[in-house]
Amino acid sequence: MNSAQRNPSDPVDQLISGFDRALKTLTGGRAAQRENPAKQIQDAELSDVEKRHVGGLMRVNHTGEVCAQALYQGQALVARSEATREKLITAAQEEADHLAWCEARLNELETAPSRLNPLFYMASFAVGAATALAGDKISLGFVHATEERVASHLKAHLKALPGEDRKSQLILQQMLTDEERHGEEALSHGGQEFPRPVKDVMSLASKVMTRTTY
Repeated sequence: MNSAQRNPSDPVDQLISGFDRALKTLTGGRAAQRENPAKQIQDAELSDVEKRHVGGLMRVNHTGEVCAQALYQGQALVARSEATREKLITAAQEEADHLAWCEARLNELETAPSRLNPLFYMASFAVGAATALAGDKISLGFVHATEERVASHLKAHLKALPGEDRKSQLILQQMLTDEERHGEEALSHGGQEFPRPVKDVMSLASKVMTRTTY
């Protein structure tokens, strides 16, 4: 059966498509649909120390986008409603743009992605599926809470980047705009906002990823 004949609601087809997306996510095969916001910008002259620092920050963001792909795919696989599934799939494609942009920047910086990405992917996929099983309100609420954490990281990274590194700045600025919108849309679509203690636990978990990846 070719891709044009596949039934998107068929569980087998969903598993095949999910496996294909996972491989592409972890091997750099996800293509961006939007142009890289830093495409026309000439790279700055960075010192070796600055280059390593920027590489570490972009590696963290790349891993974050790997986790986002897994999270959305896990949620979409078991989402209760088709409307929620479509919302998650749309957001996942924009996150795929982020993934491709971060990977391109890592290549420019001659920096490798985190070797822990497969582990982070599996953990995020499991969390996404678990929140979706709890219902669309919880699933979308988790998206909102996650995007809050991501936006906070991006704002911190924008401040930590060397002032002359315009390429990384433009990428992260566009990512920040998208992430904040994803969080707002999740709530407006019926997501339940999580209480502060739950968000604090999520922040601690994200710090583990950040520190091990940087």
